[in-house]
Amino acid sequence: MTTDTYFEELAEALRTAEVPEEQIASTVADLRAHLTETGTAAEEEFGPAAAFAAQLGGVVPPPGEPEEAAESWTWTADLFNDRRMLAVHGDQGWEVESLDSVGRFVCRRAPGQALRWEYRREVVRGRRKDQVLAELSPEGWELCGEWMVYGYFKRPKAASAGPAGALDTLPATPAQWLFLSRRGKALLGVWMMMSAAACLTLGLPGYVMLLMGLGALVSGLVTSKLETERGRVAAEHATEGTPPKS
Repeated sequence: MTTDTYFEELAEALRTAEVPEEQIASTVADLRAHLTETGTAAEEEFGPAAAFAAQLGGVVPPPGEPEEAAESWTWTADLFNDRRMLAVHGDQGWEVESLDSVGRFVCRRAPGQALRWEYRREVVRGRRKDQVLAELSPEGWELCGEWMVYGYFKRPKAASAGPAGALDTLPATPAQWLFLSRRGKALLGVWMMMSAAACLTLGLPGYVMLLMGLGALVSGLVTSKLETERGRVAAEHATEGTPPKS
Protein backbone atom coordinates (compact mmCIF):
# COMPACT_ATOMS: atom_id res chain seq x y z
CA MET A 1 0.00 0.00 0.00
CA THR A 2 1.37 3.43 -0.95
CA THR A 3 1.65 6.24 1.59
CA ASP A 4 -1.02 8.29 -0.22
CA THR A 5 -3.45 5.35 -0.24
CA TYR A 6 -2.82 4.72 3.45
CA PHE A 7 -3.58 8.32 4.43
CA GLU A 8 -6.67 8.40 2.20
CA GLU A 9 -8.04 5.37 4.07
CA LEU A 10 -7.04 6.91 7.41
CA ALA A 11 -8.77 10.20 6.60
CA GLU A 12 -11.96 8.40 5.48
CA ALA A 13 -12.04 6.32 8.68
CA LEU A 14 -11.63 9.48 10.78
CA ARG A 15 -14.51 11.13 8.90
CA THR A 16 -16.65 8.09 9.68
CA ALA A 17 -15.83 8.67 13.36
CA GLU A 18 -16.98 12.31 12.89
CA VAL A 19 -13.56 13.84 13.48
CA PRO A 20 -13.54 17.48 12.25
CA GLU A 21 -11.84 18.09 8.88
CA GLU A 22 -9.32 20.52 10.38
CA GLN A 23 -8.23 17.91 12.89
CA ILE A 24 -7.96 15.27 10.15
CA ALA A 25 -5.76 17.53 8.00
CA SER A 26 -3.52 18.43 10.93
CA THR A 27 -3.20 14.79 12.00
CA VAL A 28 -2.30 13.58 8.50
CA ALA A 29 0.28 16.36 8.10
CA ASP A 30 1.92 15.48 11.42
CA LEU A 31 2.01 11.79 10.55
CA ARG A 32 3.48 12.41 7.12
CA ALA A 33 6.22 14.52 8.72
CA HIS A 34 6.92 11.72 11.17
CA LEU A 35 7.32 9.20 8.32
CA THR A 36 9.69 11.57 6.51
CA GLU A 37 11.89 11.72 9.63
CA THR A 38 11.86 7.98 10.32
CA GLY A 39 11.93 6.71 6.74
CA THR A 40 9.44 3.94 7.54
CA ALA A 41 6.32 2.79 5.68
CA ALA A 42 2.98 4.04 6.98
CA GLU A 43 1.39 0.64 7.66
CA GLU A 44 4.59 -0.69 9.19
CA GLU A 45 4.81 2.29 11.55
CA PHE A 46 1.15 2.76 12.49
CA GLY A 47 -0.59 -0.55 11.71
CA PRO A 48 -3.79 -0.95 9.63
CA ALA A 49 -5.35 2.42 8.77
CA ALA A 50 -8.82 1.64 10.15
CA ALA A 51 -7.49 0.38 13.49
CA PHE A 52 -5.12 3.33 13.81
CA ALA A 53 -7.94 5.77 13.05
CA ALA A 54 -10.01 4.24 15.84
CA GLN A 55 -7.16 4.84 18.27
CA LEU A 56 -6.72 8.44 17.07
CA GLY A 57 -10.27 9.67 16.97
CA GLY A 58 -12.86 6.97 17.43
CA VAL A 59 -12.77 6.13 21.11
CA VAL A 60 -13.14 9.53 22.79
CA PRO A 61 -15.95 12.11 22.64
CA PRO A 62 -15.55 14.81 19.98
CA PRO A 63 -14.07 18.12 21.25
CA GLY A 64 -16.52 20.10 23.33
CA GLU A 65 -18.92 17.22 24.01
CA PRO A 66 -19.65 16.94 27.75
CA GLU A 67 -18.79 13.56 29.24
CA GLU A 68 -22.10 13.63 31.13
CA ALA A 69 -23.93 13.25 27.82
CA ALA A 70 -22.79 9.64 27.52
CA GLU A 71 -25.32 6.92 28.34
CA SER A 72 -24.44 4.30 30.94
CA TRP A 73 -25.85 0.80 31.12
CA THR A 74 -24.93 -2.31 33.12
CA TRP A 75 -26.02 -5.82 32.20
CA THR A 76 -25.00 -9.44 32.58
CA ALA A 77 -25.31 -12.84 30.90
CA ASP A 78 -24.29 -16.41 31.65
CA LEU A 79 -21.17 -17.97 30.14
CA PHE A 80 -23.28 -19.75 27.52
CA ASN A 81 -24.71 -16.47 26.24
CA ASP A 82 -22.18 -13.71 26.94
CA ARG A 83 -20.40 -13.68 23.58
CA ARG A 84 -23.64 -13.61 21.58
CA MET A 85 -25.04 -10.73 23.63
CA LEU A 86 -21.75 -8.81 23.45
CA ALA A 87 -21.98 -9.03 19.65
CA VAL A 88 -25.60 -7.81 19.72
CA HIS A 89 -24.96 -4.88 22.05
CA GLY A 90 -21.65 -4.00 20.40
CA ASP A 91 -23.52 -3.56 17.11
CA GLN A 92 -25.77 -1.09 18.96
CA GLY A 93 -22.81 1.07 19.92
CA TRP A 94 -22.27 -0.09 23.51
CA GLU A 95 -18.64 0.00 24.64
CA VAL A 96 -17.71 -2.16 27.63
CA GLU A 97 -15.59 -0.10 30.02
CA SER A 98 -15.12 -2.78 32.68
CA LEU A 99 -16.62 -5.74 34.51
CA ASP A 100 -17.75 -5.02 38.06
CA SER A 101 -17.15 -7.18 41.15
CA VAL A 102 -20.09 -9.48 40.35
CA GLY A 103 -19.24 -9.96 36.68
CA ARG A 104 -21.61 -7.43 35.10
CA PHE A 105 -20.64 -5.55 31.93
CA VAL A 106 -20.42 -1.80 32.63
CA CYS A 107 -21.03 0.02 29.33
CA ARG A 108 -21.17 3.52 27.94
CA ARG A 109 -22.39 5.03 24.67
CA ALA A 110 -21.60 8.63 23.76
CA PRO A 111 -23.99 10.50 21.44
CA GLY A 112 -22.27 11.45 18.20
CA GLN A 113 -19.77 8.60 18.33
CA ALA A 114 -21.89 6.14 16.35
CA LEU A 115 -19.32 3.35 16.51
CA ARG A 116 -19.98 -0.37 16.52
CA TRP A 117 -17.84 -2.51 18.82
CA GLU A 118 -16.68 -6.10 18.54
CA TYR A 119 -15.69 -8.37 21.40
CA ARG A 120 -13.96 -11.65 22.05
CA ARG A 121 -13.46 -13.83 25.12
CA GLU A 122 -10.22 -15.64 25.88
CA VAL A 123 -8.88 -17.78 28.70
CA VAL A 124 -6.28 -15.67 30.55
CA ARG A 125 -5.22 -17.97 33.38
CA GLY A 126 -1.73 -17.42 34.82
CA ARG A 127 1.06 -16.96 32.29
CA ARG A 128 -1.37 -17.34 29.39
CA LYS A 129 -2.56 -13.75 29.98
CA ASP A 130 0.73 -12.22 28.76
CA GLN A 131 0.70 -14.50 25.72
CA VAL A 132 -2.87 -13.54 24.78
CA LEU A 133 -2.16 -9.83 25.25
CA ALA A 134 0.93 -10.07 23.05
CA GLU A 135 -1.06 -11.81 20.29
CA LEU A 136 -4.13 -9.56 20.33
CA SER A 137 -2.76 -6.07 21.06
CA PRO A 138 -1.17 -5.62 17.59
CA GLU A 139 -4.60 -6.30 16.08
CA GLY A 140 -6.18 -3.47 18.07
CA TRP A 141 -7.77 -5.62 20.81
CA GLU A 142 -7.90 -4.06 24.29
CA LEU A 143 -8.59 -5.93 27.53
CA CYS A 144 -11.76 -4.44 29.01
CA GLY A 145 -12.46 -6.80 31.91
CA GLU A 146 -11.82 -10.15 33.56
CA TRP A 147 -14.14 -12.68 35.20
CA MET A 148 -13.03 -16.00 36.72
CA VAL A 149 -10.56 -17.43 34.18
CA TYR A 150 -11.79 -15.33 31.24
CA GLY A 151 -10.62 -12.04 29.79
CA TYR A 152 -12.91 -9.91 27.59
CA PHE A 153 -11.39 -7.88 24.76
CA LYS A 154 -12.87 -5.04 22.69
CA ARG A 155 -12.03 -3.00 19.61
CA PRO A 156 -14.00 -0.65 17.35
CA LYS A 157 -15.57 -2.63 14.54
CA ALA A 158 -14.05 -0.18 12.07
CA ALA A 159 -10.77 -2.01 12.66
CA SER A 160 -12.13 -5.00 10.74
CA ALA A 161 -15.15 -3.64 8.84
CA GLY A 162 -13.97 -0.16 7.84
CA PRO A 163 -16.83 2.31 7.19
CA ALA A 164 -19.35 -0.47 7.91
CA GLY A 165 -18.26 -0.12 11.54
CA ALA A 166 -20.15 3.17 11.81
CA LEU A 167 -23.64 3.37 13.26
CA ASP A 168 -26.17 5.71 11.66
CA THR A 169 -28.72 5.68 14.48
CA LEU A 170 -28.55 4.64 18.14
CA PRO A 171 -31.21 2.14 19.26
CA ALA A 172 -32.91 2.76 22.60
CA THR A 173 -31.19 1.54 25.76
CA PRO A 174 -32.49 -1.99 26.47
CA ALA A 175 -34.90 -2.26 29.39
CA GLN A 176 -33.60 -5.75 30.16
CA TRP A 177 -30.35 -6.27 32.06
CA LEU A 178 -30.18 -10.06 32.49
CA PHE A 179 -29.65 -12.26 29.42
CA LEU A 180 -29.71 -15.99 30.19
CA SER A 181 -29.35 -18.80 27.68
CA ARG A 182 -31.72 -21.78 27.77
CA ARG A 183 -29.06 -23.77 29.61
CA GLY A 184 -28.54 -20.92 32.05
CA LYS A 185 -32.29 -20.68 32.74
CA ALA A 186 -32.50 -24.43 33.28
CA LEU A 187 -29.58 -24.34 35.73
CA LEU A 188 -31.15 -21.39 37.57
CA GLY A 189 -34.50 -23.19 37.79
CA VAL A 190 -32.89 -26.33 39.23
CA TRP A 191 -30.98 -24.24 41.76
CA MET A 192 -34.14 -22.38 42.88
CA MET A 193 -36.03 -25.66 43.42
CA MET A 194 -33.10 -27.15 45.31
CA SER A 195 -32.80 -24.00 47.42
CA ALA A 196 -36.48 -24.08 48.37
CA ALA A 197 -36.30 -27.76 49.24
CA ALA A 198 -33.16 -27.26 51.31
CA CYS A 199 -34.69 -24.41 53.29
CA LEU A 200 -37.82 -26.44 54.05
CA THR A 201 -36.17 -29.73 54.92
CA LEU A 202 -32.61 -28.98 56.02
CA GLY A 203 -32.76 -25.52 57.52
CA LEU A 204 -29.98 -22.94 57.27
CA PRO A 205 -27.01 -25.37 57.56
CA GLY A 206 -28.37 -27.44 54.69
CA TYR A 207 -28.92 -24.31 52.63
CA VAL A 208 -25.28 -23.29 53.13
CA MET A 209 -24.15 -26.75 52.05
CA LEU A 210 -26.32 -26.43 48.94
CA LEU A 211 -24.66 -23.14 48.01
CA MET A 212 -21.26 -24.78 48.38
CA GLY A 213 -22.41 -27.60 46.14
CA LEU A 214 -23.64 -25.13 43.54
CA GLY A 215 -20.24 -23.44 43.54
CA ALA A 216 -18.60 -26.80 42.90
CA LEU A 217 -21.09 -27.47 40.07
CA VAL A 218 -20.38 -24.13 38.35
CA SER A 219 -16.64 -24.68 38.76
CA GLY A 220 -17.02 -28.12 37.22
CA LEU A 221 -18.96 -26.72 34.25
CA VAL A 222 -16.34 -24.06 33.59
CA THR A 223 -13.47 -26.54 33.92
CA SER A 224 -15.23 -28.98 31.60
CA LYS A 225 -15.76 -26.23 29.01
CA LEU A 226 -12.11 -25.19 29.19
CA GLU A 227 -10.90 -28.76 28.75
CA THR A 228 -13.26 -29.22 25.81
CA GLU A 229 -11.91 -26.07 24.14
CA ARG A 230 -8.33 -27.16 24.81
CA GLY A 231 -9.03 -30.57 23.26
CA ARG A 232 -10.62 -28.99 20.19
CA VAL A 233 -7.63 -26.69 19.64
CA ALA A 234 -5.20 -29.60 20.10
CA ALA A 235 -7.15 -31.65 17.56
CA GLU A 236 -7.08 -28.81 15.02
CA HIS A 237 -3.33 -28.37 15.39
CA ALA A 238 -2.82 -32.10 15.09
CA THR A 239 -4.74 -32.10 11.81
CA GLU A 240 -2.69 -29.16 10.53
CA GLY A 241 0.55 -30.75 11.69
CA THR A 242 1.50 -27.82 13.96
CA PRO A 243 2.12 -27.98 17.71
CA PRO A 244 -0.57 -26.33 19.89
CA LYS A 245 0.28 -23.12 21.75
CA SER A 246 0.85 -23.46 25.48
